[in-house]
Amino acid sequence: MKKNYVYPAVYEYEDNESISVYFPDIDNCFTYGETVEECFWNAKECLELFIETELENEKTLPNPSNYDDIVGNKFLVTADLENMSKQNKAVNKTVTLPYWLKVAAEKEHINFSGVLQEALKAQLAVSENRTTYNQNN
Repeated sequence: MKKNYVYPAVYEYEDNESISVYFPDIDNCFTYGETVEECFWNAKECLELFIETELENEKTLPNPSNYDDIVGNKFLVTADLENMSKQNKAVNKTVTLPYWLKVAAEKEHINFSGVLQEALKAQLAVSENRTTYNQNN
């Protein structure tokens, strides 16, 4: 199976000072951002999620247009499915917490991993579906 897919994307500045991005070859695959850099990362995530979903459902992906045939503010977006699967791979992390807290949480059948993931996402302000974390944020 192919690991990298490249599609052209088009960005447009909106009246509210945000920037919208869409893929001319893919219906209903679009995103937006406040900066061009944010749009790039959001477009990459959007494309990777689209491709992953289509492949899981055994659908055929559309052929990308020739970049030179695209009109407007354009850029190429690479979906790196190998990196995406690596980013979503579960890893073990040992944490230390007071014994009483461990006992109380176990008594309430609280999922430690789930609570930690949600807390980290909230602390980092990372969206639920974010598959990559830009360390330059």
